[in-house]
Amino acid sequence: MQSPAGWPILAIAVIGSVLLVEVVRRVLNRVGRKWALARHLVEHCTWAAFAVAVVVACNLVVGPGMLGPSRAERGLAASIEHALGLVTIAAVTWLIVQATYALTDVVLDRLVQVEGERNRRARRIMTQIALVRRIASAAFIVIALGAMLFSFPQMRALGAGLLASAGIAGAIVGIAAQPTIGNALAGLQLAFSDALRLEDVVVVEKEWGRIEELTLTYVVLRLWDERRLVLPVSYFTQNPFENWTRHGSRVLAVVFLRVDWSVPVPKLREALYAFLQDNPLWDQKDWTLQVTDVLPNGLVELRALMSAADSPSSWDLKCDVREFLVEHVRENYPDALPRFRVDTPETHAGMHWTDDRDRR
Repeated sequence: MQSPAGWPILAIAVIGSVLLVEVVRRVLNRVGRKWALARHLVEHCTWAAFAVAVVVACNLVVGPGMLGPSRAERGLAASIEHALGLVTIAAVTWLIVQATYALTDVVLDRLVQVEGERNRRARRIMTQIALVRRIASAAFIVIALGAMLFSFPQMRALGAGLLASAGIAGAIVGIAAQPTIGNALAGLQLAFSDALRLEDVVVVEKEWGRIEELTLTYVVLRLWDERRLVLPVSYFTQNPFENWTRHGSRVLAVVFLRVDWSVPVPKLREALYAFLQDNPLWDQKDWTLQVTDVLPNGLVELRALMSAADSPSSWDLKCDVREFLVEHVRENYPDALPRFRVDTPETHAGMHWTDDRDRR
């Protein structure tokens, strides 16, 4: 026979717990306009908190005599209690994981706003926090699964046998999961050795991009054309790659120009400097224009070098300078445009070549 007072109490307990969480959520939502932690707690923990409130209320009300005094009814009530215990472990673990993400998001939000020379260190800490909280979440989930399994009496009896064969099983699992474990260790090595950070500019497999995501198993590279290159973490510990922001974001931009020998380099240098002074992409630090080579095809090679605050600005600055130099040489020094000379017997004899059309 069922307890007539049990079900209304259960309903009141569940509704009351849900209302209590909703009140707390609304308070935190208001406070969150000025308090970042409250805002992140609402974003991450709302549904997990509702789940915990419901299962805790059920655990407090549901008892052995909830369904009736008979043995079958008591057995069913015990099974329900056990299931509620498992759900409670899962809900509490969910809430802990979400609260961990809310707490770390407060720190990450502050680090994202850091600019200038301190940005490199901030990105290093961001990378480490992102990896550590993933490890912590995995650890919480594993502990919760272990607690759920050992709530079964059969699993407790089996535990002694499993511990006795843990050495052999561990060796087998270690061999089978060697690539995964290697990737996880490589991810920790990259994060804590400061070799790679979130938002670092790298060149991998001749592709330029930024580190968008760095996990324990893979790295996502956001390429310049918005494609995504996904590589295992172990790639960055086993292969060379270029990191343009290892010690800072400042980058030198280089533009090459091949022109005729008649180009007036000093005047072109003055024009380049005047152009850079008015270009906001130049960081007002380094620049030069030099003749770096004499090519076999009869042209000279000019190299324009300018500094920029970061790699995107460097790319745009290179394009601007290249466009300016091409237009400036074409309009002001047309004789310096690239031309190819032909050495013939007539030129050796001092004869000037003339076009047949000029004789007509």
